[in-house]
Amino acid sequence: MLALIALANFGNFYVYDSIGPVADLLIRQREFSQTQIGLLNAVYSLPNIVLLLFGGLMVDRFGAGRMLFWTGAVCLAGAILTALGTGFHGMAAGRLLFGIGAETFNIATLTAIVRFFSGRHLAFAIALSIAIGRAGAFAVDLSPTWMPGAYADGWQPPLLVAALFAALSFVAAACYWQLDRRHGTRSATPAATEPRVSLRDIGGFAPAYWYLLGLSALWYAVIFAFRSTFAIAYFQHVHGLDLAAAGKINGDVFLAAIFATPALAWLADRSRRHAELLAAGALFLPLAIATLAESQFPPWIGTVMIGLSFSLVPAVLWPMTARVVPAARLGTALGLMWSIQSAAIAGANFAAGWLNDRFGAGESNPAGYGPMMNLFLAAATAGFVLALLQLRPRNPRPQPES
Repeated sequence: MLALIALANFGNFYVYDSIGPVADLLIRQREFSQTQIGLLNAVYSLPNIVLLLFGGLMVDRFGAGRMLFWTGAVCLAGAILTALGTGFHGMAAGRLLFGIGAETFNIATLTAIVRFFSGRHLAFAIALSIAIGRAGAFAVDLSPTWMPGAYADGWQPPLLVAALFAALSFVAAACYWQLDRRHGTRSATPAATEPRVSLRDIGGFAPAYWYLLGLSALWYAVIFAFRSTFAIAYFQHVHGLDLAAAGKINGDVFLAAIFATPALAWLADRSRRHAELLAAGALFLPLAIATLAESQFPPWIGTVMIGLSFSLVPAVLWPMTARVVPAARLGTALGLMWSIQSAAIAGANFAAGWLNDRFGAGESNPAGYGPMMNLFLAAATAGFVLALLQLRPRNPRPQPES
């Protein structure tokens, strides 16, 4: 079951990050603006500002397996529409459709893992699934190296490959649902065994949950807006790297996290130092942005720190969330978190693209990226402050058995 969830994550992560490597091609071959590039990922997040909360409720109501299947089908349709590339609006519609399915898909994968690994190995199981998903993001960053012929033929072939990975993700989700229906007695549909969930349950979440919500919104907004949308072009224009080298150094973040996240999650499970590790991971992100903003520093220094942050924060953030809310309300809690997170990611993508256009960022004007980096630095620093609040001693809230 864990292998199928991880395989589904692999394809989903690949499709999400598929815009970054073709960003420069879209600018040169289709005359897209920086704002339009940002919108291709921002529009992914826009529907989830509202829909994710209801997606989480649906996961709690209908079960993770069924929701994995249906949202996986929506993701596949969105990836195909994006690859068809009928103008900017057609591509944006594809990214919008992919986004409608993908984030509820992510809630379902995490909920499925929690229901099978509710004991002491929870952090490790979540981290292992995320790590395999990140291997998909690493694969797309290195795609200019392992399939250079596709990029030589233009912007469309790489997106067609992304659609194939979406199909792989859908098949894995379908297999998981079938096995879950036959053998998943431990992951029965919550509606059959738990009280009906409602929006009123949100008000009962502990303060620790709200700190985690704020941190996740700010941290992921910076990570995804920079790493998944603008980083490759930034490395090309500011640090003078070619496309393959820029993709590799951006992909090294995920390569490190593939191995480090499960190891750090295992350490968190053993040491129970979740809050301390969360604060350390959140600190690395503003330090990384500050380093990357200075062109005199080699970019690998900043990307190493992003890799450390990208390994630590998810390794403990999601297990901590699962422990501070009741098990039967986890989908709802994640839906609200990712709804706010989607708004932050969409806003960060749009704001970063607008700032780059406003200040003329590009190969001929590397300094124009400065305002974007200042925005990311401010958001990452605010996220670190919220992580520090988790260090305050408090009485843990006992959780019901799942």
